[in-house]
Amino acid sequence: MMKRIGVLTSGGDAPGMNAAIRAVARTGPAYGLEVVGIRRGYAGLLDGDLVELGPRSVANIIHRGGTILGTARCERMKTPAGLREAARQLEKAELDGLVAIGGDGTFRGAQELSKLTSVSVVGAPGTIDNDLYGTDATIGFDTAVNTAMEAIDRIRDTAEAHQRLFFVEVMGRTRGFIALNVGVAGGAEEILVPEVHTDLDALGANIRAQLAGGKRASIVVVAEGDDAGHAFDIAHKMCDGLAMDYRVCVLGHIQRGGPPTARDRLLASKLGARAVQALAEGRSGVMVGEVCGRVVETPFEETYANQKELDAELLQLLKVLAR
Repeated sequence: MMKRIGVLTSGGDAPGMNAAIRAVARTGPAYGLEVVGIRRGYAGLLDGDLVELGPRSVANIIHRGGTILGTARCERMKTPAGLREAARQLEKAELDGLVAIGGDGTFRGAQELSKLTSVSVVGAPGTIDNDLYGTDATIGFDTAVNTAMEAIDRIRDTAEAHQRLFFVEVMGRTRGFIALNVGVAGGAEEILVPEVHTDLDALGANIRAQLAGGKRASIVVVAEGDDAGHAFDIAHKMCDGLAMDYRVCVLGHIQRGGPPTARDRLLASKLGARAVQALAEGRSGVMVGEVCGRVVETPFEETYANQKELDAELLQLLKVLAR
């Protein structure tokens, strides 16, 4: 019988993680469950770094970025010895269930844990990259896009004033969801993403054509994992042939911080509560996500074994709107 559950945040932090923790801590008692917070993700689990969480202990955190429990990337969880120790710590803490909030690495660890222990494990997708199969959006993605879009709006002002070409690098080592959404919403002239091969000659030709057509400035949004390199590399490679002043702006970790948007707070609240419900009803080894407005459950392995596709229509729309 489910009596006591834990919650942890693992991997990269994402705005909305606190809203998810709050939902878990307040939904647990509704099902007669005690809730325990695990600090610093799997690293804290291995060290037995736990804290009791009640409804009052999560007051006034829904609006805060980051995670009150802390997070970490834990190499020990990738080893058989580390996994065995994590399983031992779960049993030592007398946990019957665990809510793991994070990305694909978090769910890989959760999947392996579920094989070594009787503790039920359910995941909630917390990553700004939005790269998990089984949910239309991940917790933190909307905030990251809005943060980057605000920066691009400001950059465009100075780009227009000085008639410059700007290369703006956003996060996305393996996937281009942030770059695509920011680029279209921010009115970028070009978007470079890891999923699509970058032809620098064609990129230069497009920018020259836009300038010849009367554009005063251009913005190229670059996902950090683009096949042609980082924004500085791309700018150096292609701008020798352009008679135009250019600048490079790397947005970096500002995309991770700050208060979550209303959309992320709502998503995190729904998924945190649903994760507790799934545990209380006896389910394990699944991620809760939202697809077409409905909360659904997807087996852990499917979330990282299947590739979530970029919106092809949005890619084509950019080419029309950037003229």
